[in-house]
Amino acid sequence: MNKFSLHNIELWYTDFKALKNITMDIETNRITAFIGPSGCGKSTLLRCLNRMNDLVKGCRITGQILMDGEDIYEGTDVILLRKRVGMVFQRPNPFPISVYDNISFGPRAHGIKSKDALDEIVERSLRDAAIWDEVKDLLKKNALSLSSGQQQQICIARALSILPEVLLMDEPTSALDPISTSRIEDLVTVLRSKYTVIIVTHNMQQAARISDKAAFFLLGEMIELGDTNQIFTSPQDKRTEDYITGRFG
Repeated sequence: MNKFSLHNIELWYTDFKALKNITMDIETNRITAFIGPSGCGKSTLLRCLNRMNDLVKGCRITGQILMDGEDIYEGTDVILLRKRVGMVFQRPNPFPISVYDNISFGPRAHGIKSKDALDEIVERSLRDAAIWDEVKDLLKKNALSLSSGQQQQICIARALSILPEVLLMDEPTSALDPISTSRIEDLVTVLRSKYTVIIVTHNMQQAARISDKAAFFLLGEMIELGDTNQIFTSPQDKRTEDYITGRFG
């Protein structure tokens, strides 16, 4: 079953064409990795899925993106869309407030006021982000006082607090040390059971380790999409093979 279906997506930043005729399906409760060299359109496409490119001046998009069969660019409430499609960025960006207030920020914004309900959401989200045991006694502490890896887990918990269906992750471990990276990778593989995860990564080993599907992008085009094992062991396109084997990129 597909969570997203993209048809002929093209995107321009003023006169620059960043995406060219992207057509693909993204399966529900799978981890899909977007791979490819810098500037190839991976993050741009990721941001189309929760319409964050709407915020970019001079950006225009054509084509169709369906989420559960409904066009997200036609008659869709963007606030509701972003509640359904959470996002974690490249660098940890917790708000400069307490751990508790970081996690409860979204639910409060959506009208939840009960302290009991917020307490429950905070604990659930931190458990889902595999960091509850570490921070349960630090909930009043400023989130910026935590390590980078912990901060990224707080950001994941914050994204999960509003119960999204999809988690977009834009190079979520590129600013982290190897141990923190391993923890986030382990976490992502667990999240697959509850969420559809789409991750942009430059790390070929990471894509091979954690993703079910992989899509290779080059110069704004999607060159190949398939099961990760197939993409890495028997790619159909010579350009994919060249990138994965390190001949370019």
